[in-house]
Amino acid sequence: MNTTPCPIKVVLVTGLSGAGKNSILRALEDLGFETMDNPPLTALETLIMEGQRNIAIGVDARSRGFESAAVLETLKRLAQNPRLVPQLIYANATDEQLLRRYTETRHRHPLAQTGQVIEGVALERALTDPLRLAADLVIDTSTLPLHGLRRIIEDRFGAETPGMGITLVSFAYPAGLPREADIVLDARFLRNPHYEAALRPLSGQNQDVAAYIEADSFCAPYFAHIAGLTDFLLPRFVQEGKKYATIAIGCTGGQHRSVYLVERLAAHLKLASWRVRVTHREQPHWGEAEMSKQLAGTVPSR
Repeated sequence: MNTTPCPIKVVLVTGLSGAGKNSILRALEDLGFETMDNPPLTALETLIMEGQRNIAIGVDARSRGFESAAVLETLKRLAQNPRLVPQLIYANATDEQLLRRYTETRHRHPLAQTGQVIEGVALERALTDPLRLAADLVIDTSTLPLHGLRRIIEDRFGAETPGMGITLVSFAYPAGLPREADIVLDARFLRNPHYEAALRPLSGQNQDVAAYIEADSFCAPYFAHIAGLTDFLLPRFVQEGKKYATIAIGCTGGQHRSVYLVERLAAHLKLASWRVRVTHREQPHWGEAEMSKQLAGTVPSR
């Protein structure tokens, strides 16, 4: 009988104020982690060593005695303990997004000594940048909805299942590239259902939209190339030790062509027994008419 205790996951969550650290901690708490935010750095190791279950701790520039070098030294010592599996998450966002969030909430940035948010953001970036460079996972929340953030945390720290986890993301190019993507593919050259009034409010999950896109003579060979590329690359990712991979497919609106290809690729990969999760990034912005007609059909595997 194996009596070796299970290793304890230790997740330090750091990054920029307003970039989602608290949301990450709440997601980890929902996964069963003991969580705490902003304890004194001098107490960090004691808190971790006294714990008996997975623990997530928020550490940032507000912490008493904060220094990036001290946090990295602590992680180095924790990694030497065979019963611990320490990891560092860094929450990031663009200056523009952080300014907008602080403007909307009217909160004061903790490091803005003169009241200027941008001053606090710049200072915090400088203080925490060594942690960003050393992080096991950097999450840019600039365009990431809360459910997307939670999904990333669940995929990374939820109950482990064998094999590499694959996330497929559809997106709109004008809204920016998904920053977590390992592979980005472009669907903008295919026939665009947006210009058909009956198809415009629908999505790429709809059978009529799928048929319209498939009528493009470039669709079948393009999907064959995508399938061949993923069939070739994903086993190599596994050989390199990757546990997660994100493939993003974009079009102009993130509603028709990219969604169609993501759904079709998901079906293809599931047939090959890959563990697949699908996210349609722009879906919350689709119209009510599209959502009401979504039951008209989904794209089958081909």
